[in-house]
Amino acid sequence: MHLPQEFYLRPTITVARELVGALVRRGPVTLRITETEAYLPGDSACHAARGLTPRTRVMFGPGGHAYVYLCYGMHQMLNFVTEREGVGAAVLIRSCEIVKGYALVSKRRGGLEGPVLLTGPGKVGQALALDRSMSGWPLFGGGDLEVLEGIAPARLLCGRRIGVDYARPRDRNALWRFAAADTAWVSHRGKLKPLRYHQDA
Repeated sequence: MHLPQEFYLRPTITVARELVGALVRRGPVTLRITETEAYLPGDSACHAARGLTPRTRVMFGPGGHAYVYLCYGMHQMLNFVTEREGVGAAVLIRSCEIVKGYALVSKRRGGLEGPVLLTGPGKVGQALALDRSMSGWPLFGGGDLEVLEGIAPARLLCGRRIGVDYARPRDRNALWRFAAADTAWVSHRGKLKPLRYHQDA
């Protein structure tokens, strides 16, 4: 079953945590989301902090749509827009593991095998053959890119986000990266620790 649009219209940290274990499908490839990063309103690491631009316009739309952008001129990064229209927030899909389409993903990733295939957001974009034209696509059914219910991991890990050294210290240090503890398909695992749900993450 598709995750409904209402799933995404909640606080971004909640969505980021609960996306771990969900499935993302495009054509013959289905991936289990194993790692996410939350990018919040007022967060200096969030693209929306720069205001409304042609690139970030989709982030200010209603939750439940894809935000795909090009990083370093080569990596297509998949994000899911969150919260209500006008807010400007999203969740980066940082790592996944393969549920269906292993041979095709390996081919798209140059014949690599194992977790290195998908432990990083650019790798996820390559595995799904994404491009920027997909920014704005709905995720909740009827399109070529779909997000489905999965099985939540028994335990989550959390840590600082990767590659946000340009952000304010408070935002750099925020524990807004979440990952499944039950899989090796996670990037920079040594920088994560068990999530305590009462902590101010």
